Amino acid sequence: MAEPEFSATGVRIGKRLRSLTRAGQVRISNGRLQLLTSYGSEIDSAPVQAVRASKPWFVPDDRALADVNGTLYLLTLGDHDPAPGQAGPPAARRFIEAVRRAAGRGG
Repeated sequence: MAEPEFSATGVRIGKRLRSLTRAGQVRISNGRLQLLTSYGSEIDSAPVQAVRASKPWFVPDDRALADVNGTLYLLTLGDHDPAPGQAGPPAARRFIEAVRRAAGRGG
């Protein structure tokens, strides 16, 4: 299996006002975006060309919106401290750039 182009763990994934997981995973690999629970079960996935990722002005810096298959998800990519010896969680900007790069829309 190829190395993922983007991977983040400990991601809070929400839909509307409902939290789906507080420690989920976001992966971009082989041209697909996957939103996973902390146990690895798939919440949603789509080809990156069909995903719209954005950073609205009204949300904090650690959050991004992802439109996947017509469903809008709020991703919180940096609301916790990393474990000792681990790198910190990626910022929302890195996620948005990774989606754009993987979809061939620049970055």
